[in-house]
Amino acid sequence: MTTETTLRDREALIERSVPFLDEVKDMTAGTAVERWLNQTYGPDSELYRTLARLVKSGVEDGWAASVEIDGPSYRRSRIAEPSERTLHFSITAVYMDSTGNRQGHADQRLRGQYHGHPYGEFNMVVPLTPGAALNGPNGWCTGGWTAPAPGSQHYPEARGGAVIALFFLPSGRISYHPAPQE
Repeated sequence: MTTETTLRDREALIERSVPFLDEVKDMTAGTAVERWLNQTYGPDSELYRTLARLVKSGVEDGWAASVEIDGPSYRRSRIAEPSERTLHFSITAVYMDSTGNRQGHADQRLRGQYHGHPYGEFNMVVPLTPGAALNGPNGWCTGGWTAPAPGSQHYPEARGGAVIALFFLPSGRISYHPAPQE
């Protein structure tokens, strides 16, 4: 992969995201918006297919989800910082692969870093392994969208193999902090 191709694909993902961000910029993430996202931009939509293809290429080519958080099975990277161009959303990719997970969960889920969404999150879930899923506020998502509400907090969790989460954060706001006592 050449640097020119990498920049072109990254730019194409950002460019294709901007009209979507313009459409959701005044929406508040939560269950109703999650339903709307899945009905409007589910896995069969042109937007989902295009963004999924671009972020998959980014993961394969090493420009998306490229920073190891907990080894090669849990990585993330910011694709775009919040700016006027992105309507003050950040764009981030996370790669999680529960294959061979040794965290000790009965269902072999991979649990990532605990964090909060001060302003909510619009999260596109792209399974790489058939049947792989990401846990969202309304249960396991095997492809489509989750939309954690403002003020929500959770551990990101994947099961059944590898998934990419392509997420859009209003003002780029995410907060990493210790989990409450369980």
